[in-house]
Amino acid sequence: MSGLEYIQALIDEAIPAPPIVHLMRMRPVAAEVGRVTFTCDPDESHYNPIGTVHGGLVCTLLDSVLGCAVQTTLPQGQGYTSLEIKVSYLRPVMADTGQLTAVGIVTKPGTRAAFAEGTVHDANGKLIATASSTLLVFRV
Repeated sequence: MSGLEYIQALIDEAIPAPPIVHLMRMRPVAAEVGRVTFTCDPDESHYNPIGTVHGGLVCTLLDSVLGCAVQTTLPQGQGYTSLEIKVSYLRPVMADTGQLTAVGIVTKPGTRAAFAEGTVHDANGKLIATASSTLLVFRV
């Protein structure tokens, strides 16, 4: 399958989701070439010692949409891995923040490296975090 076909199969539940989507309570909900949307339902199980949702959840959500957005640009036989990610946290997330929506958009596809940017918004449309990432593209 192409990268887009694979992500669409995850959305359609035609293939099993990777275990991390259950652990993090996130799921892909939309995909097109160069753009992917996930939702996430944080709860108290994601809390850190100071009583907010751990930033790692938001970072993982962003890393997932950024990588999957790049994957939608790849033909069969190509893979990717994150080289770096920069996340800017703008608001805390609590269990009662509601559903998060993350969108990843490819800013520059490539055959060796690709670049993507992403956002996370809360249930009220408030911007929670932004990210940018560089991803290595390779043959599998």
